Amino acid sequence: MEHVRTGLRNIMADLLRSRPAEEAVMVAWPIVCGREVAERARAIGFAQGVLTVEVSDAAWREQLLSFAPRYVTGFNELFGPLVKEVRFKINH
Repeated sequence: MEHVRTGLRNIMADLLRSRPAEEAVMVAWPIVCGREVAERARAIGFAQGVLTVEVSDAAWREQLLSFAPRYVTGFNELFGPLVKEVRFKINH
């Protein structure tokens, strides 16, 4: 099963690489963070290597901050060193 998952991830990465970087990173956010996180944290912008993600409150922001390095690694696996940082912004 892992072989199939890896193959699908590679196909998705190839498709995303054909898109402009900003669009590809935004579309890939749910793939990198997972469905449950993506339902509560929405990618809202990507510029100069920084992905900005909107969250509902400070507690959720603090929790996701600990996962930020993992998310950067996930993006690097898909695109190479395109995403350097993930920032979380509280939606007021």
